[in-house]
Amino acid sequence: MARSLIIVESPTKVKTIKKFVGSDFDVRASLGHVKDLPKSKIGIDIDHDFQPTYEVIKEKKKVISDLKKSAQSSDTIYLAPDPDREGEAIAWHIAEEIGTDKNIYRVLFNDLTKNTVIAAIQNPKALDVNKYEAQQARRLLDRLVGYQISPLLWDKVKRGLSAGRVQSVAVKIICDREKEIRDFITDEYWTVTATLEGANPPPFNARMVRINGDKTKIENETQVKEIVKELETAEYIVSKIDKKEARRHPAPPFTTSKLQQEASRKLRLPAKKTMRVAQKLYEGIELGKEGYVGLITYMRTDSVRVASEALDEARSFILGNYGTEYLPGKPRVFKTSKASQDAHEAIRPSSVDHRPTDIEEFLSKDEFRLYQLIWNRFMASQMNPAVFDQTIIDISADKYMLQAQGSIMKFPGFTILYTESRENGDSEDETGKILPDSFVGETLSLKSIDPQQHFTQPPPRFSEATLVRELEENGIGRPSTYAAILSTIQDRDYTRLIKGRFHPTELGTLVNELLVNNFGRIVDVDFTASMEEKLDLIEEGKTSRYETLKEFYTPFEGELEKAKKDMKNVKREEIPTDINCDKCGSLMVIKWGKNGKFIACSNYPACKNTKNFVRDQNGDIKEVEAVSTEGICDVCGRALTIKQGKYGRFLGCTGYPECLHTKPLDVGVTCPRDSCGGYLCERQSKRGKIFFGCSNYPKCTYALWDKPISETCPQCNHPFLVEKVYRGKGTVKVCPNKDCGYKE
Repeated sequence: MARSLIIVESPTKVKTIKKFVGSDFDVRASLGHVKDLPKSKIGIDIDHDFQPTYEVIKEKKKVISDLKKSAQSSDTIYLAPDPDREGEAIAWHIAEEIGTDKNIYRVLFNDLTKNTVIAAIQNPKALDVNKYEAQQARRLLDRLVGYQISPLLWDKVKRGLSAGRVQSVAVKIICDREKEIRDFITDEYWTVTATLEGANPPPFNARMVRINGDKTKIENETQVKEIVKELETAEYIVSKIDKKEARRHPAPPFTTSKLQQEASRKLRLPAKKTMRVAQKLYEGIELGKEGYVGLITYMRTDSVRVASEALDEARSFILGNYGTEYLPGKPRVFKTSKASQDAHEAIRPSSVDHRPTDIEEFLSKDEFRLYQLIWNRFMASQMNPAVFDQTIIDISADKYMLQAQGSIMKFPGFTILYTESRENGDSEDETGKILPDSFVGETLSLKSIDPQQHFTQPPPRFSEATLVRELEENGIGRPSTYAAILSTIQDRDYTRLIKGRFHPTELGTLVNELLVNNFGRIVDVDFTASMEEKLDLIEEGKTSRYETLKEFYTPFEGELEKAKKDMKNVKREEIPTDINCDKCGSLMVIKWGKNGKFIACSNYPACKNTKNFVRDQNGDIKEVEAVSTEGICDVCGRALTIKQGKYGRFLGCTGYPECLHTKPLDVGVTCPRDSCGGYLCERQSKRGKIFFGCSNYPKCTYALWDKPISETCPQCNHPFLVEKVYRGKGTVKVCPNKDCGYKE
């Protein structure tokens, strides 16, 4: 009979921990949360201090029953869910269900190594009531907002919509950026670059930076022609040479947000997948004879702090594998921001001895890539800086001043392992531009002049990486919530990720407008950030859950009542147009439907004529004419047209609404699976991404992301090729047969 019971969240952790603790311990998993607020009602007694009513989750009743049986045969119980607020709530709810007549302790595993697990069990803690109260406050705030604003949206727009305390702020940030882009006025400007050559090779480029000592913006072609004309006859003389040694220091180990940003840029991993893979690395991977091993520390953190023993281990590894020139005189300690909770270490390998390449055979492709990213960044953070020779040459050309810059690496330092990415996915390291040996007073010869026209660009739409950074910098959400926020705003069809950038949908724009007009405080960035700070104060024991909820709810209750009366009812709204119905002659009106705005006959229900529309540059409404195809309706024999629905384009009968027949949009390629008999057709995922799947779905599940082309591969005779779009290369025809490799 086991004397002690350890309860963790996931079955993977069970396998990892069992290896360390031996037969005296029974290790079981709760499989996440075991209790929650009821789904069918708000579950909060607002009139009695906001007391919640928690219920055992239906699917977890057997789990609770099994845990109770195990607890009855154990004299000590260690609750070991994840070491964050959610984990604390899970631990609290398990304790409530299995009873408090046992010796119940809380243990926190920052990583799943033997030393950490044994040390935590030998030094158990009490359940943290303040951390649990902070989690409850967040859960209740989210429920108060979601369960009271969402029904309003159902009534005013359509059923199934939701509002969230944090997700709605993220949507507002995306909508605000879209408005900036829409309102942006482009300005023209020019740059002038001269290719020059001195006594020593090589020739080099220098850009014009000043006129008569002042920075000047070249605004049009007339100006640039005059400048080029004068530069063609000018004398180019080196006026100043600035040479200096520069150092670039490594970035700190990963926090959650930085890991999500870098995984998005370097590995093209969505935030949700990054966290899912990181969770597996934390919980444990089976490494052959070594068994299950937790490879990284806890992956939800906003701290860059590193344990001293981990620093010692890293320094020893660097000295033994890279030499003294790569090792700083003392450990590098990074400062954690004031806003950080600093509850956990930075994300790092639990042991640097598990080199990525040594264990690659045991990891999936994404597990290996993410682990390698974490390992390299941590090790690089404890290395010496990279050293560069930077040279800046100023060149006088009559009244113009040109400048050339070059940077040559002298010592790679930490960059042999890791360099941080920029937003476009490129490395920050742009060294290697060689400038010739020159001297002040040297006369240079002009080889060519290259004037280039440019236009100022609006701010870019958010990628997953930049949206996470925006949320973090504004104090919206916490490390454990970023991935969920990004996932939710797409699942609700409020935003779509198109070519890696967030675009608000028509629905998202409408809902955001309604929330801003009626619940401006709720979607205000500063207000939401202040609520996160109050949750932190609850965890620190400096304020109470009740005080925070009361302070929030008193004005919210008034806003809610006002919105019930004043919020625009989009369902019933009909905006007149000057377009006449082509069936009965009545005026058409703009209405809102389940797939967005459309124009419909005002004589409804006598006339059911509807059309899609777009607005031109002047904002005027233009009907979208149906696109005729060669297809014939199988039901009534009339022509089929391409239509747009919630899940993308499809073929619909022109006899609608009398004939409701539809079929998928054929791309002219037969399904390659033997004996299927279907054809590939265009489809759209729930997040708005186009893919191509078999018309016999769900009987046949063949699908691919790249557009099929009805061309046989000339190399392997595969029945079709696909179009792939590469950055910098454009569209390339590729054979989908991986063993072929044909590209055109």
